Amino acid sequence: MKIQLLGKQDPFPPVTAALSYPDGLLAAGADLSPQRLLSAYRMGIFPWFSPEDPILWWSPDPRLVLFPENLKISRSLRKTLKKGEFEIRVDTSFRKVMEACAAPRRGEAGTWIGKEMIEAYSILHEMGHSHSIESWREGELVGGLYGIALGRVFFGESMFSRQSDASKVAFAHLVLQLRRWGFRMIDCQVRTDHLVSLGATEIPRSQFSALLGMLVEGETGKGKWRFDHDLLE
Repeated sequence: MKIQLLGKQDPFPPVTAALSYPDGLLAAGADLSPQRLLSAYRMGIFPWFSPEDPILWWSPDPRLVLFPENLKISRSLRKTLKKGEFEIRVDTSFRKVMEACAAPRRGEAGTWIGKEMIEAYSILHEMGHSHSIESWREGELVGGLYGIALGRVFFGESMFSRQSDASKVAFAHLVLQLRRWGFRMIDCQVRTDHLVSLGATEIPRSQFSALLGMLVEGETGKGKWRFDHDLLE
């Protein structure tokens, strides 16, 4: 089965047209304009491709999600949170977070977060749609994550950690704040043991799409974010 090649004006095909192998590959082409990206996320589609390849669009089945009320904080992570070893900042260094997420990981030769992706999501950040949650220590950015907020859904994209628990602490603060703001779902895209340990679970794509239809509309989460100071109380 072939995937659809998109021109800049072509709409996305329905997510049910995505391939089973590779899981979720839906289409190729088009661009990373703000309009295209926002349209994709509202449909449960995200871009994922190597810088030397054409833009590839995905909608896997099943989908890994975290419902904020299901966040699991281990005993060791809870101790780290209470110690306050990291300063959590929000939306102060979005591009730096993306660049850190793009850095090669141990055992990996390259990255899927190329310059084109960084520019596209930085524009969304300027528009108030994408956000960075950052762990700082002694004035140094040591961990964090970024993603997109639409309605009452946060679409997590990537995270990095230069010190133990730095990204976990940022993620925990994010989930606790989203829960307070009334967000209903965090899209984690595909299964990883790390995210499952934090409470994420797989659901069918059909269920994910139905939830998106109810949750992505509205202005919740748009604009520069500020977290509450009493999240851990």
